[in-house]
Amino acid sequence: MGIIKKLPVYSEKIPGGGLVLTSLDAIFNYSRACSVWYLLFGTACCAIELMCTGAARYDFDRLGMIFRATPRQSDVILVAGTITKKFAPRLRRLYDQMAEPRYIIAMGGCTVNGGPFYYDCYSVEKGIDHIVPVDVYIPGCPPRPESLLEGCLHLQKKIKTQTISDWQEK
Repeated sequence: MGIIKKLPVYSEKIPGGGLVLTSLDAIFNYSRACSVWYLLFGTACCAIELMCTGAARYDFDRLGMIFRATPRQSDVILVAGTITKKFAPRLRRLYDQMAEPRYIIAMGGCTVNGGPFYYDCYSVEKGIDHIVPVDVYIPGCPPRPESLLEGCLHLQKKIKTQTISDWQEK
């Protein structure tokens, strides 16, 4: 037949016995935090900053933030811009269609507290925290892409500290 070469065997000792000890929560949370899929929900000028964050200069993808077009495949809704009272039930419906665990990032002054329309407009929601529960607030009008990246890092930190029992619907 042919000459069979014997492969070298590496028998170096790994310090500590070669065991990796961790909890199931840590494995799940690390994998969930490093692959956060977001539902783009831009309604005003903050959406332009959100698109800028996804472009080549800031590159959302390096954080594991990947855009999804349907709430059933999303982990996070990035709400960017003015939410009107007529549009609020649609936002709540999208939130209800998401699987647990789900998160909300409120981006910009109009989303967080109504912005400049707070006193002058009857049709603008005075913040979305009474429509859906918000996990991370990002202030600014409009906020810079760096602050959105920092908000996403805060959300990832929050995801890494949860337990499996926290995933149950409240």
